[in-house]
Parts: sequence; structure tokens; C-alpha cells
Amino acid sequence: MNMAPARYESLDAIRGVAVMGILAMNIIAFALPFSAYTNPMAGGPIGNIDLATWFFTFVFVDSKMRGLFSMLFGASTLLVIQSAAASGRSAAGAHYSRMFWLAIFGLIHFYFIWFGDILFLYAICGLLLFAFRNLSIRALVVWAVVFLVTGIGFLGMGWLMFSLAEAGRLPAEGAAQIRSDLVQLNADMGPNAASYAKEITLHLGSYGSIVAEKLGERLSEPLVSALMFLWETMGLMLIGMALFKSRMLTGEWEAARYRKWALTGFLIGIPPLVGLAWYQYADGFGAVSTFGASLSLSAPFDIAMTIGWAALIMLLIKTAASDRVRARLAATGRMAFTNYLVTSIVMTTIFYGYGLGLYGSVGRTALYLFCFAMWAAMLLWSKPWLDRFNYGPLEWIWRSLSRWRLQPMRKLSGA
Repeated sequence: MNMAPARYESLDAIRGVAVMGILAMNIIAFALPFSAYTNPMAGGPIGNIDLATWFFTFVFVDSKMRGLFSMLFGASTLLVIQSAAASGRSAAGAHYSRMFWLAIFGLIHFYFIWFGDILFLYAICGLLLFAFRNLSIRALVVWAVVFLVTGIGFLGMGWLMFSLAEAGRLPAEGAAQIRSDLVQLNADMGPNAASYAKEITLHLGSYGSIVAEKLGERLSEPLVSALMFLWETMGLMLIGMALFKSRMLTGEWEAARYRKWALTGFLIGIPPLVGLAWYQYADGFGAVSTFGASLSLSAPFDIAMTIGWAALIMLLIKTAASDRVRARLAATGRMAFTNYLVTSIVMTTIFYGYGLGLYGSVGRTALYLFCFAMWAAMLLWSKPWLDRFNYGPLEWIWRSLSRWRLQPMRKLSGA
């Protein structure tokens, strides 16, 4: 009789760190206009403490935690496919059913909770991932490089065109669209008081007005964003599959190997990222420099840092974390889907106008107090819940929908 693969506590624990790390990225976008996510001066001059916070997050957090979450999604997807096959179920049926319902959850999340959804993007990438499930580690890495280079190339070309347009070096013929896009880029990412104030007014308004804006002028945004970021996300997911197959994400490497990979990733990533942070600062956080540094030029070094973070976290889980800490992190990771969506509900309720209405009124550094409080909540509630139930609440709904029947929720007494 085939047996389903056992859970890997280390994989669950690093997923727990990743879902907490996602909030460290997203907290800015929950509480401030989106231009502030990449541009600390979007709302006007800020103090040195907030500038230092931006610098730290740009070098160590931004894109790295999303990259880690994407890598772990690839690894977990491969594990689910293997589990379905081992238990005698259709691997394709199980996988595509999960991706269908994940896309539905993502669209609900985007339109009715928060615009910063990644679930729909993950579902679209998931449709492609199944074709790579049986590839060797080497082949997965090769395909990951193809996807990543393609994505970086597209965004890099955009940055180059914007730079030439800003410098007035594009020929008059055929450049009208690029100049028009540059105007929009300056509105979206540059210090634009009118755009900044418009977003504050919107998010301090009613729930209905926020939803109407997304169902209106932003109706196609989930699909557009999925197409824009598919290349990078696919590359990261394939790296995650390769690292899972290499046993790196299951905690089976020697500590010295994790240490070497962490050190190498940080040495490759940190110096260029510090340089790119300075490039944006020296340019006064102009829209073109911010776009280039955040979305294109930093990408290779973000990936190196992401792998470095994965190795460092696994090293700490393996050598430094107590059994109690590992159990708390693993429970948080097993409930990553629930914790991700509940975080959106909690944060929008705190900051949006239909809740406490703190949007736009809390400084960048102070926002991390809310982040740390939510981390504590994840760690405190996830394990007691899983001591009593087989799944997190939303994991149970997702699993039941994907299998077209209710799954056993409550653990049997004495089990």
C-alpha cells in the first residue's frame, strides 16, 4: 500500500517565517498609499529613522520575503503532488483543483479585502508548475534561470526606455506611448502629492467605495499583475522545487552547508543592494530610479539574498531553535493560508476608514509595532488551534473544496 509522504517540520517552520516576513513587506502598503511602498519620500520628506527603516527593508526584506514565500509555494506544491500520487489519487486532478480554488480565493481577496493579493498570481503559476514536477534538479534550475532572465529582461528594458525618455534621448517618432507611460509612472511611484492625497481619501472612505474602485478602474489588475510578475514568480517557484528535491528545505543538509550558502547569498546580495539604495537616495527617489532599483536592477541580488535567507533560517531552525519555537513556527506555517488572509482582514480593519481609520497617519517605523503584534498573534494562536483541529480554518475550506467533500476537521480524542 502506498503511503503519503510525512510532513517536514522544517519546511513548515520556514513557511511560518515566510508568512510572517510577507507582513514585514506588506505593512507599508496596508497603511500608506502604494507609492510609499517603494518610495519613502512619496508623501514628502521624512525623518532619518524612517529613512533608515526604508534602507534596511530595501536591502534585507523587500522582495526577499516574497521570494521566499514563492520558493516555498513551489516546494509545497511538489509535495502535494507527490502526496496525491502516493495515496492513489490523481495527481493532476488534485493539483488543478487546488489551483482553481486558490484563484477564486485570490480574486475574492483582491476585490473584497485587499488589493495586494498574491494568491491569484500563485494559482496562475501553479497551472504551469505541474509540467515541471518530474524534472531533475539541474533541469529545474535551468528552467528557473530562463524564467528569471526573461522577467528581468522585460523590466530592465522598461527601465532603460523610461531612463532614455526622462533624459530626452528618445526619437520623437514612436516615443509618444513611452512618454505617456513615464507620466503615469511619475504619478504612481514618484513624490506626487495629489495622487498620494487621493489614495488617502479613498482608503479612509467607506467599504463600498473601496470595493467599487477595484471592481471599476482596477477590474483587470489581477490578470495584468499576474502576467507582469509570472516570469519572476515561476523562476522562484522552480528554485523552490529544486531546493526541495535537493533536501535543502527539509532540513537534511549539514549545518556547515547551510552556513556556507547563507554567507554566499548575503555576500553576493548585500553590497549591490546597498549601492542601489544609494542610487535612489542620490536621485531624490525619482520614479525612474525607484522603478529600476526596485523591480529590475535589484532582482538578481534579491534572488541571491532570498536563497541566503532560506539557508540562514534553516540553519537557525536546525541548530538554534528550541523544540517549542520550532513547533510554534511549524504551526504558523501549516496555517500560512489562514494567517495570510486573516492578516489582510485585521490590517485593513485597523487602517481603513471602515475600521479604526489609521490609514496615512502612522509613520513607516512605527508601523512595525503592528507587524510585531500580528506576528505574536500568529505564533500564539496557530499551535493551540492545530492541537485541536487537523487544519487551519481556511486550509480546511480549501481542502474540502478541492476534494469536493468535507474533510474531517476536529481531531479524534486521544489521536
